Amino acid sequence: MPFFKDLSLSTATAGFVAVLVGFTSSVAIVFQAALAFSATPAQITSWMWALGLGMGLCSVLPSLWLRKPVMVAWSTPGAAVLAVAAAGFNMADAVGAFMVSALLITLCGVTGVFEKLMHRIPVAIASALLAGVLARFGLQGFAAAQSALPLVLLMLLAYLLGKRFAGRYAVPLTLLVGVVYVVARGQFNVTGLQLSLAMPVFTAPQFSFSAAVSLALPLFIVTMASQNLPGVAAIRAAGYDMPLSKIISMTGIATLVLAPFGGFALNLSAITAAICMGKEAHPDPARRYTAAVTCGVIYIGIGLFGAVVTALLAAFPKELIAAIAGLALLGTISAGLASALGDEKHREAAIITFLVTLSGVVIAGVGSAFWGVVAGTLALFVQNLRRSE
Repeated sequence: MPFFKDLSLSTATAGFVAVLVGFTSSVAIVFQAALAFSATPAQITSWMWALGLGMGLCSVLPSLWLRKPVMVAWSTPGAAVLAVAAAGFNMADAVGAFMVSALLITLCGVTGVFEKLMHRIPVAIASALLAGVLARFGLQGFAAAQSALPLVLLMLLAYLLGKRFAGRYAVPLTLLVGVVYVVARGQFNVTGLQLSLAMPVFTAPQFSFSAAVSLALPLFIVTMASQNLPGVAAIRAAGYDMPLSKIISMTGIATLVLAPFGGFALNLSAITAAICMGKEAHPDPARRYTAAVTCGVIYIGIGLFGAVVTALLAAFPKELIAAIAGLALLGTISAGLASALGDEKHREAAIITFLVTLSGVVIAGVGSAFWGVVAGTLALFVQNLRRSE
Protein backbone atom coordinates (compact mmCIF):
# COMPACT_ATOMS: atom_id res chain seq x y z
CA MET A 1 0.00 0.00 0.00
CA PRO A 2 1.50 3.40 -1.02
CA PHE A 3 0.59 4.96 2.33
CA PHE A 4 2.91 2.71 4.32
CA LYS A 5 5.73 3.30 1.83
CA ASP A 6 5.29 7.06 2.19
CA LEU A 7 4.92 7.01 5.98
CA SER A 8 8.00 8.02 7.96
CA LEU A 9 8.96 8.82 11.53
CA SER A 10 8.89 12.55 10.83
CA THR A 11 5.40 12.52 9.30
CA ALA A 12 4.02 10.27 12.05
CA THR A 13 5.52 12.59 14.68
CA ALA A 14 4.07 15.63 12.90
CA GLY A 15 0.63 14.02 13.04
CA PHE A 16 1.00 13.30 16.76
CA VAL A 17 2.29 16.79 17.52
CA ALA A 18 -0.64 18.27 15.58
CA VAL A 19 -3.09 16.35 17.77
CA LEU A 20 -1.16 17.21 20.92
CA VAL A 21 -1.19 20.91 20.11
CA GLY A 22 -4.68 21.15 18.62
CA PHE A 23 -6.45 19.01 21.19
CA THR A 24 -4.86 20.00 24.47
CA SER A 25 -4.81 23.72 23.68
CA SER A 26 -8.56 23.99 23.12
CA VAL A 27 -10.41 20.98 24.57
CA ALA A 28 -11.20 22.97 27.73
CA ILE A 29 -13.07 25.54 25.61
CA VAL A 30 -15.15 22.76 24.02
CA PHE A 31 -15.98 21.43 27.50
CA GLN A 32 -17.04 24.94 28.55
CA ALA A 33 -19.31 25.24 25.51
CA ALA A 34 -20.97 21.89 26.27
CA LEU A 35 -21.43 22.75 29.95
CA ALA A 36 -22.94 26.12 28.99
CA PHE A 37 -25.84 24.17 27.47
CA SER A 38 -26.14 22.09 30.68
CA ALA A 39 -24.62 19.01 29.07
CA THR A 40 -24.54 15.83 31.12
CA PRO A 41 -21.28 13.81 31.41
CA ALA A 42 -22.71 11.37 28.83
CA GLN A 43 -23.41 14.24 26.42
CA ILE A 44 -19.91 15.67 26.88
CA THR A 45 -18.47 12.24 26.04
CA SER A 46 -20.76 12.18 22.99
CA TRP A 47 -19.36 15.56 21.90
CA MET A 48 -15.85 14.07 22.01
CA TRP A 49 -17.10 11.03 20.08
CA ALA A 50 -18.70 13.14 17.35
CA LEU A 51 -15.84 15.65 17.05
CA GLY A 52 -13.13 12.98 17.14
CA LEU A 53 -14.76 10.86 14.44
CA GLY A 54 -15.67 13.90 12.37
CA MET A 55 -12.17 15.42 12.43
CA GLY A 56 -10.55 12.02 11.93
CA LEU A 57 -12.61 10.79 8.99
CA CYS A 58 -12.63 14.21 7.29
CA SER A 59 -8.82 14.27 7.52
CA VAL A 60 -8.05 10.62 6.70
CA LEU A 61 -10.37 9.95 3.75
CA PRO A 62 -9.66 13.03 1.55
CA SER A 63 -5.93 12.88 2.40
CA LEU A 64 -5.75 9.28 1.18
CA TRP A 65 -7.90 10.09 -1.86
CA LEU A 66 -6.02 13.25 -2.91
CA ARG A 67 -2.65 12.18 -1.47
CA LYS A 68 -2.39 15.67 -0.06
CA PRO A 69 -2.57 16.72 3.62
CA VAL A 70 -6.20 17.68 4.25
CA MET A 71 -6.46 18.81 7.87
CA VAL A 72 -9.86 19.26 9.54
CA ALA A 73 -10.40 20.40 13.13
CA TRP A 74 -13.16 21.64 15.38
CA SER A 75 -13.89 25.36 15.51
CA THR A 76 -12.15 26.65 18.63
CA PRO A 77 -13.43 30.24 18.24
CA GLY A 78 -16.83 28.72 17.50
CA ALA A 79 -16.74 26.89 20.82
CA ALA A 80 -15.76 30.12 22.57
CA VAL A 81 -18.69 31.95 20.98
CA LEU A 82 -21.09 29.18 22.02
CA ALA A 83 -19.81 29.23 25.59
CA VAL A 84 -20.56 32.96 25.82
CA ALA A 85 -23.86 33.01 23.90
CA ALA A 86 -25.45 29.91 25.41
CA ALA A 87 -27.49 31.69 28.08
CA GLY A 88 -31.19 30.93 27.70
CA PHE A 89 -30.73 28.02 25.29
CA ASN A 90 -30.81 24.27 25.93
CA MET A 91 -29.05 21.43 24.15
CA ALA A 92 -31.90 20.95 21.65
CA ASP A 93 -31.67 24.63 20.67
CA ALA A 94 -27.90 24.26 20.32
CA VAL A 95 -28.18 21.23 18.04
CA GLY A 96 -30.65 23.10 15.83
CA ALA A 97 -28.20 26.02 15.63
CA PHE A 98 -25.32 23.65 14.79
CA MET A 99 -27.36 22.31 11.87
CA VAL A 100 -28.28 25.77 10.57
CA SER A 101 -24.63 26.82 10.68
CA ALA A 102 -23.64 23.57 8.93
CA LEU A 103 -26.16 24.25 6.15
CA LEU A 104 -24.70 27.74 5.61
CA ILE A 105 -21.15 26.34 5.46
CA THR A 106 -22.28 23.65 3.00
CA LEU A 107 -23.93 26.33 0.87
CA CYS A 108 -20.65 28.28 0.77
CA GLY A 109 -18.89 25.15 -0.45
CA VAL A 110 -21.46 24.03 -2.99
CA THR A 111 -21.77 27.46 -4.59
CA GLY A 112 -18.00 27.99 -4.61
CA VAL A 113 -18.43 31.50 -3.14
CA PHE A 114 -15.78 31.06 -0.46
CA GLU A 115 -13.18 29.65 -2.86
CA LYS A 116 -13.77 32.51 -5.32
CA LEU A 117 -13.24 35.04 -2.55
CA MET A 118 -10.04 33.33 -1.43
CA HIS A 119 -8.59 33.38 -4.94
CA ARG A 120 -8.98 37.17 -4.99
CA ILE A 121 -6.76 37.60 -1.92
CA PRO A 122 -3.11 38.26 -2.95
CA VAL A 123 -0.54 35.65 -1.92
CA ALA A 124 1.31 38.23 0.20
CA ILE A 125 -1.82 38.94 2.25
CA ALA A 126 -2.60 35.24 2.67
CA SER A 127 0.98 34.51 3.74
CA ALA A 128 0.97 37.40 6.21
CA LEU A 129 -2.34 36.15 7.61
CA LEU A 130 -0.91 32.67 8.20
CA ALA A 131 2.30 34.06 9.72
CA GLY A 132 0.25 36.24 12.07
CA VAL A 133 -1.91 33.32 13.21
CA LEU A 134 1.10 31.07 13.81
CA ALA A 135 3.40 33.69 15.32
CA ARG A 136 1.29 33.78 18.46
CA PHE A 137 2.13 30.13 19.02
CA GLY A 138 5.79 30.86 18.39
CA LEU A 139 5.71 33.60 21.04
CA GLN A 140 3.90 31.33 23.50
CA GLY A 141 6.55 28.67 22.95
CA PHE A 142 9.34 30.95 24.12
CA ALA A 143 7.17 32.63 26.77
CA ALA A 144 6.85 29.19 28.39
CA ALA A 145 10.47 29.66 29.51
CA GLN A 146 9.19 32.01 32.19
CA SER A 147 7.66 29.11 34.11
CA ALA A 148 9.74 26.19 32.76
CA LEU A 149 13.12 27.57 31.74
CA PRO A 150 15.14 24.30 31.88
CA LEU A 151 12.54 22.43 29.81
CA VAL A 152 12.30 25.10 27.10
CA LEU A 153 16.08 25.57 26.90
CA LEU A 154 16.60 21.81 26.66
CA MET A 155 14.00 21.49 23.89
CA LEU A 156 15.44 24.47 22.04
CA LEU A 157 18.93 22.93 22.19
CA ALA A 158 17.56 19.58 20.99
CA TYR A 159 15.80 21.34 18.11
CA LEU A 160 18.90 23.28 17.03
CA LEU A 161 21.10 20.18 17.19
CA GLY A 162 18.48 18.20 15.34
CA LYS A 163 18.30 20.81 12.58
CA ARG A 164 22.08 20.81 12.34
CA PHE A 165 22.71 17.08 12.22
CA ALA A 166 19.39 15.39 11.34
CA GLY A 167 17.04 17.94 9.84
CA ARG A 168 14.18 15.56 9.12
CA TYR A 169 14.05 14.36 12.70
CA ALA A 170 14.48 17.67 14.54
CA VAL A 171 10.90 17.83 15.76
CA PRO A 172 10.64 14.13 16.79
CA LEU A 173 13.95 14.48 18.67
CA THR A 174 12.76 17.65 20.39
CA LEU A 175 9.49 16.03 21.44
CA LEU A 176 11.30 12.93 22.73
CA VAL A 177 13.72 15.04 24.79
CA GLY A 178 10.84 17.03 26.25
CA VAL A 179 8.82 13.92 27.16
CA VAL A 180 11.82 12.19 28.75
CA TYR A 181 12.53 15.31 30.80
CA VAL A 182 8.99 15.70 32.15
CA VAL A 183 8.69 11.98 32.91
CA ALA A 184 12.03 12.00 34.74
CA ARG A 185 10.88 15.02 36.73
CA GLY A 186 7.58 13.34 37.61
CA GLN A 187 5.57 15.97 35.75
CA PHE A 188 3.64 13.51 33.57
CA ASN A 189 0.52 13.11 35.71
CA VAL A 190 -2.14 10.70 34.46
CA THR A 191 -5.32 10.77 36.51
CA GLY A 192 -8.86 9.64 35.90
CA LEU A 193 -8.03 6.96 33.31
CA GLN A 194 -11.10 4.97 32.26
CA LEU A 195 -10.62 2.33 29.57
CA SER A 196 -14.05 2.34 27.97
CA LEU A 197 -15.64 3.09 24.63
CA ALA A 198 -17.38 6.44 24.22
CA MET A 199 -21.09 6.14 23.46
CA PRO A 200 -22.96 8.64 21.25
CA VAL A 201 -26.01 10.39 22.71
CA PHE A 202 -28.64 11.62 20.25
CA THR A 203 -30.32 14.98 20.89
CA ALA A 204 -33.25 15.92 18.68
CA PRO A 205 -32.82 19.40 17.21
CA GLN A 206 -35.11 22.29 18.03
CA PHE A 207 -35.18 25.22 15.61
CA SER A 208 -35.96 28.80 16.55
CA PHE A 209 -35.29 32.23 15.11
CA SER A 210 -33.57 33.41 18.31
CA ALA A 211 -31.17 30.44 18.32
CA ALA A 212 -30.43 30.96 14.61
CA VAL A 213 -29.54 34.63 15.20
CA SER A 214 -27.79 34.25 18.56
CA LEU A 215 -25.97 30.94 18.01
CA ALA A 216 -26.00 29.76 14.38
CA LEU A 217 -24.96 32.99 12.63
CA PRO A 218 -22.09 33.85 15.02
CA LEU A 219 -20.89 30.23 14.86
CA PHE A 220 -20.97 30.32 11.05
CA ILE A 221 -19.19 33.68 10.80
CA VAL A 222 -16.34 32.91 13.20
CA THR A 223 -15.85 29.43 11.73
CA MET A 224 -15.50 30.81 8.21
CA ALA A 225 -13.51 33.91 9.14
CA SER A 226 -11.31 32.64 11.96
CA GLN A 227 -10.81 29.01 10.91
CA ASN A 228 -11.49 28.33 7.22
CA LEU A 229 -9.87 31.57 6.06
CA PRO A 230 -6.45 30.91 7.69
CA GLY A 231 -6.90 27.22 6.84
CA VAL A 232 -6.95 28.06 3.15
CA ALA A 233 -3.99 30.40 3.69
CA ALA A 234 -2.05 27.46 5.17
CA ILE A 235 -2.85 25.31 2.13
CA ARG A 236 -1.80 28.03 -0.29
CA ALA A 237 1.38 28.81 1.64
CA ALA A 238 2.38 25.14 1.52
CA GLY A 239 1.91 25.13 -2.25
CA TYR A 240 -0.95 22.63 -2.46
CA ASP A 241 -3.76 22.84 -5.00
CA MET A 242 -6.89 21.31 -3.48
CA PRO A 243 -10.61 21.29 -4.36
CA LEU A 244 -11.42 23.77 -1.61
CA SER A 245 -15.14 24.05 -2.34
CA LYS A 246 -15.59 20.28 -2.10
CA ILE A 247 -13.62 20.13 1.15
CA ILE A 248 -15.66 22.97 2.67
CA SER A 249 -18.84 21.18 1.56
CA MET A 250 -17.57 17.98 3.16
CA THR A 251 -17.01 19.71 6.52
CA GLY A 252 -20.49 21.24 6.36
CA ILE A 253 -22.18 17.93 5.56
CA ALA A 254 -20.18 16.09 8.24
CA THR A 255 -21.20 18.72 10.80
CA LEU A 256 -24.82 18.39 9.74
CA VAL A 257 -24.74 14.62 10.28
CA LEU A 258 -22.86 14.77 13.60
CA ALA A 259 -24.62 17.82 15.08
CA PRO A 260 -27.27 15.79 17.00
CA PHE A 261 -24.41 14.00 18.77
CA GLY A 262 -22.41 17.17 19.62
CA GLY A 263 -20.44 17.90 16.44
CA PHE A 264 -20.94 21.66 16.60
CA ALA A 265 -18.56 22.77 13.79
CA LEU A 266 -15.86 21.15 11.65
CA ASN A 267 -13.56 23.26 9.49
CA LEU A 268 -10.17 23.52 7.87
CA SER A 269 -7.30 23.66 10.33
CA ALA A 270 -4.60 26.31 10.23
CA ILE A 271 -2.18 25.74 13.12
CA THR A 272 -2.16 21.95 13.03
CA ALA A 273 -2.24 22.04 9.23
CA ALA A 274 0.96 24.08 9.21
CA ILE A 275 2.63 21.42 11.37
CA CYS A 276 1.70 18.63 8.93
CA MET A 277 2.24 20.61 5.73
CA GLY A 278 5.64 22.11 6.53
CA LYS A 279 9.12 20.91 5.62
CA GLU A 280 9.61 19.63 9.16
CA ALA A 281 6.97 16.97 8.47
CA HIS A 282 8.87 15.74 5.39
CA PRO A 283 11.11 17.34 2.73
CA ASP A 284 8.94 15.79 0.00
CA PRO A 285 5.53 17.53 -0.21
CA ALA A 286 4.06 14.43 -1.88
CA ARG A 287 4.59 12.41 1.31
CA ARG A 288 3.23 14.88 3.86
CA TYR A 289 -0.31 13.55 3.45
CA THR A 290 0.74 10.68 5.73
CA ALA A 291 1.07 13.21 8.58
CA ALA A 292 -2.54 14.27 8.07
CA VAL A 293 -3.65 10.62 7.95
CA THR A 294 -1.76 9.89 11.18
CA CYS A 295 -3.38 12.89 12.82
CA GLY A 296 -6.80 11.75 11.62
CA VAL A 297 -6.33 8.21 12.92
CA ILE A 298 -5.41 9.56 16.37
CA TYR A 299 -8.49 11.80 16.31
CA ILE A 300 -10.64 8.75 15.56
CA GLY A 301 -9.02 7.04 18.55
CA ILE A 302 -9.91 10.07 20.67
CA GLY A 303 -13.48 9.77 19.51
CA LEU A 304 -13.74 6.06 20.26
CA PHE A 305 -11.82 6.15 23.56
CA GLY A 306 -12.57 9.71 24.63
CA ALA A 307 -11.91 9.43 28.35
CA VAL A 308 -8.59 7.56 28.29
CA VAL A 309 -7.07 9.52 25.39
CA THR A 310 -8.17 12.83 26.84
CA ALA A 311 -6.49 11.97 30.14
CA LEU A 312 -3.26 10.90 28.40
CA LEU A 313 -2.98 14.03 26.25
CA ALA A 314 -3.93 16.29 29.15
CA ALA A 315 -1.12 14.73 31.22
CA PHE A 316 1.56 16.69 29.31
CA PRO A 317 2.59 19.99 30.98
CA LYS A 318 1.27 23.05 29.19
CA GLU A 319 4.83 24.38 28.81
CA LEU A 320 5.88 21.30 26.82
CA ILE A 321 2.90 21.72 24.50
CA ALA A 322 3.62 25.42 24.01
CA ALA A 323 7.31 24.79 23.35
CA ILE A 324 6.84 21.97 20.84
CA ALA A 325 4.19 23.98 19.00
CA GLY A 326 6.39 27.05 18.76
CA LEU A 327 9.46 25.11 17.60
CA ALA A 328 7.53 22.94 15.13
CA LEU A 329 6.05 26.05 13.51
CA LEU A 330 9.29 28.07 13.18
CA GLY A 331 9.89 27.00 9.60
CA THR A 332 6.34 27.78 8.49
CA ILE A 333 6.34 31.15 10.23
CA SER A 334 9.61 32.19 8.59
CA ALA A 335 8.47 30.96 5.16
CA GLY A 336 5.20 32.86 5.55
CA LEU A 337 7.00 36.07 6.45
CA ALA A 338 9.47 35.65 3.59
CA SER A 339 6.59 35.20 1.12
CA ALA A 340 4.60 38.06 2.63
CA LEU A 341 7.44 40.58 2.55
CA GLY A 342 9.16 39.45 -0.64
CA ASP A 343 7.17 41.72 -2.99
CA GLU A 344 7.89 45.36 -2.21
CA LYS A 345 4.57 46.48 -3.74
CA HIS A 346 2.61 44.41 -1.21
CA ARG A 347 5.03 44.70 1.71
CA GLU A 348 3.25 47.44 3.65
CA ALA A 349 -0.17 45.83 3.27
CA ALA A 350 1.30 42.48 4.26
CA ILE A 351 2.92 43.79 7.45
CA ILE A 352 -0.38 45.47 8.42
CA THR A 353 -2.15 42.14 7.89
CA PHE A 354 0.48 40.37 9.97
CA LEU A 355 0.33 42.81 12.88
CA VAL A 356 -3.47 43.01 13.04
CA THR A 357 -3.71 39.22 12.94
CA LEU A 358 -0.98 38.83 15.55
CA SER A 359 -2.71 41.34 17.85
CA GLY A 360 -5.54 38.90 18.58
CA VAL A 361 -8.10 41.71 18.47
CA VAL A 362 -11.76 40.62 18.50
CA ILE A 363 -14.33 43.03 17.05
CA ALA A 364 -18.06 42.24 16.96
CA GLY A 365 -17.23 38.69 18.03
CA VAL A 366 -15.05 38.08 14.96
CA GLY A 367 -11.39 37.20 15.45
CA SER A 368 -8.24 38.93 14.28
CA ALA A 369 -7.67 36.62 11.28
CA PHE A 370 -10.64 38.19 9.50
CA TRP A 371 -9.76 41.75 10.50
CA GLY A 372 -6.17 41.20 9.42
CA VAL A 373 -7.35 40.42 5.89
CA VAL A 374 -9.73 43.40 5.96
CA ALA A 375 -6.95 45.76 7.08
CA GLY A 376 -4.46 44.41 4.53
CA THR A 377 -6.98 44.56 1.68
CA LEU A 378 -7.91 48.13 2.64
CA ALA A 379 -4.23 49.08 2.65
CA LEU A 380 -3.78 47.59 -0.82
CA PHE A 381 -6.84 49.44 -2.09
CA VAL A 382 -5.58 52.78 -0.79
CA GLN A 383 -2.09 52.19 -2.23
CA ASN A 384 -3.48 51.28 -5.65
CA LEU A 385 -5.82 54.28 -5.54
CA ARG A 386 -2.88 56.54 -4.77
CA ARG A 387 -0.89 55.15 -7.72
CA SER A 388 -3.77 55.50 -10.15
CA GLU A 389 -4.14 59.16 -9.22
